[in-house]
Amino acid sequence: MSSSTERTLRDVVYATRPGFRPLSLDLHRPEADGAPLIVFVHGGGWRVGSRRVMCPTFAPEHGFPRLVADGFAVASIDYRLSGEAVFPAPLADVAAALAWLREHQGALAVDATRIVLWGESAGAHLAALAGLSDGAVRGVVDWYGPSDLVSFPAPAASDERPTREEALLGGVVADLPERARAASPARQVAAGAPPFHIAHGLADTAVPAAQSEALHAALVAAGADATLQLVPGAGHLWQGLDDPDVVLSPALAFARRVTR
Repeated sequence: MSSSTERTLRDVVYATRPGFRPLSLDLHRPEADGAPLIVFVHGGGWRVGSRRVMCPTFAPEHGFPRLVADGFAVASIDYRLSGEAVFPAPLADVAAALAWLREHQGALAVDATRIVLWGESAGAHLAALAGLSDGAVRGVVDWYGPSDLVSFPAPAASDERPTREEALLGGVVADLPERARAASPARQVAAGAPPFHIAHGLADTAVPAAQSEALHAALVAAGADATLQLVPGAGHLWQGLDDPDVVLSPALAFARRVTR
């Protein structure tokens, strides 16, 4: 369902950090100006990944072109990976992207007063944290993101070390309790949290579905507008999901609702 009228700007630098590579975004826009804006944060365990890819298991037409065809502009952003800088650096980068997009929305011909943050896996974790700390975000789509690093399953003896979580934090979780709590969306929920649509495969062995259940429970307890879609048989990155529309349609319906 790609759009023949999509307008794309690639490799737009939104921030420069001394000593680091420039941080860029790609902006995919529908033909009409003033579209609401999805800010997409890629996954990859905080240590790899590309802003070019929405979900590694989806065919290209089920990625950003699908969102544009639904009437959204999509800004897919870089952030510093764990081999470059530890938390909270990547969260600061997401915040910088939001600020840059708001500052330049006129020139970009998008409506950055209507932003939905959307991330998958590690990107969902950052999207959730950014949404919880930014009072102007309209909503967050969280696809199978870690939500509580404090309670995340301990590494097995055979696991590569540092784990993804340890590389993000810059050390063992138990040795960095304050940083681990600050990096846990489920522990950062407070009154006034934006609406969330959370989706997670029940066969996910990389990030347990209990992580999304914990975030959903915290949001509901705080009185937030939160929905949780648990998908039987689906693994991480939606592996084993035959029809991407099973998860795309509810997420897009949520994004349309909160950006009206």
